[in-house]
Amino acid sequence: MKPDKNILFISHDGMTDPLGQSQVIPYLQGISRSGPYHFYILSLEKKVAYEKNKQIIEQSLKGYNITWVPLTYHNKPAVFSTLYDNFKLKKAAANLHRQHQVHMVHTRSGMPALIGLWLKKKFGIKFLHDIREFYADGRIDGKMWNLKNPVYNIIYRYFKQKEKQEIQYCDGINCLTHAAERIIKKLPYYNSKTPLQVIPCSVDMQLFDPQKYGTASIAELKKGLGIQANEIVFSYLGSIGGYYLTEEMIRFCKLVAEKFPLAKFLFISPHRHEQILAVAAQYGLSTDKVITVNAKRAEVPQWLAISNYSFFFIKQAFSKLSSSPTKHAEIMAMGIPVITNNAVGDLEEIIRNTATGFVLNDFTNESFMKLIDQLAGENNFNKAAIRTEAEKYYALPKAIQKYTALYTAILEE
Repeated sequence: MKPDKNILFISHDGMTDPLGQSQVIPYLQGISRSGPYHFYILSLEKKVAYEKNKQIIEQSLKGYNITWVPLTYHNKPAVFSTLYDNFKLKKAAANLHRQHQVHMVHTRSGMPALIGLWLKKKFGIKFLHDIREFYADGRIDGKMWNLKNPVYNIIYRYFKQKEKQEIQYCDGINCLTHAAERIIKKLPYYNSKTPLQVIPCSVDMQLFDPQKYGTASIAELKKGLGIQANEIVFSYLGSIGGYYLTEEMIRFCKLVAEKFPLAKFLFISPHRHEQILAVAAQYGLSTDKVITVNAKRAEVPQWLAISNYSFFFIKQAFSKLSSSPTKHAEIMAMGIPVITNNAVGDLEEIIRNTATGFVLNDFTNESFMKLIDQLAGENNFNKAAIRTEAEKYYALPKAIQKYTALYTAILEE
C-alpha cells in the first residue's frame, strides 16, 4: 500500500532507549503496514544509548515506511535544558511539516504534547493525544517537582493549563487504562465526540515466548548466574528508583528469603546495580542471594524464563492510575505469576480477573507475610494459561489494530 498520509511522531524518549524499542517502534512498524501511512519519528537520543544502539534501530526500521530524525537529548542545566530541547523539537517539527506536509501529529504526554498542540493551532494539523501518563501530576507524585519551589509551582500550573487545552483541542485520545478513561470522561472540558481509545502497553508475544526456553537451556542460564537447579527465582524487571519502590521490594525479598532459604532474587535492570546491592545490605538481605544483570531487549525473555515469580512495587498515587507497566505484559507473556500492588492502572482488575498473581494493598510487613504464606501454600499457576491471558490483554497485533482504527477515525473526519 503506497503511503499517502504523513504522520509525525514526536518522542521525548529515545528510540535507542528500552522504552523506544518496546513501546514505540513495534507499534509504528505495525501501523505503517496496516494503513497508507509514512512516519517521521522525531526523538531525543541520549548520547551513550545512541552510540550503542543506533545501528540496531536503523536496521529495525529498514523495509518500513518510517523515517527516523534523531536529535540530541540534554539534561543539564535543569529546566533550561528541557526548554532548549523543546525548542529544537518544535523547530524540527515545523521544518518536517513544511517539507512533507504532515497530516497528523501523534504525541505522548508532557513536552511532545505541547508541540502537538502548537502544530494543531498553528498549521491545523490533526492531533492525536496519547495520554500515557497524567504528566504534571506525575512530576509531583514522583517528587521531581516540588511545589514549594516557586519555579516548579509555575511550571506545574503551566502544564495543567496546557493539559486542559490538549484534551479540548485534540482530534483523538488514547489512554493506557480504563481507570484513566473514566477520569478523562468526567473532565468538563472533554468533548464526548472526540474519539477515545484504551490501548494498554503491549508485548511482542513472539519475542516473549517461554516455548523457546526448554529445561536444558533454563538449566544452562541458571548455571551461568550461579543459581542451583532447586533454587526458587524471584525476578524484578526494569529500572529502579522513582516510582519503583526499591526499599519496599528489598524488604519483601528479605522476608521471602527467611521463609524460603532456597530463594534467589534476580534484578534485570539497566542501571544502579550498586544501589540494589547497597539497599540489600542495608536491610540485611545477603548479597549472595541477589543477582543483577543488564540485558538488551532481545535478552530479557531468557532471564525472565528462569523465574518462578516476578515482582514489582509501584508508588500508589493518582498519576499512576494512568499507567500500564510494560513489564507486566512481558512477565505475563512468559507465563510467570506476578506479585505487585494495587492502585496502579488496571493491574489489580487484570490480575484478580485472570488469577495470574498476587496483589498487595500496602507494603507493611504484615501484608508481606500474608502473601508469603500464600506462596508457601498450594499454587496452581499454569504457564500456558497465564500466557493465554496475556494474549487477551496485551498482544501487540490487537494494539496495532486499535491504533489503526483510531488513525482512521481521526484522518477520515
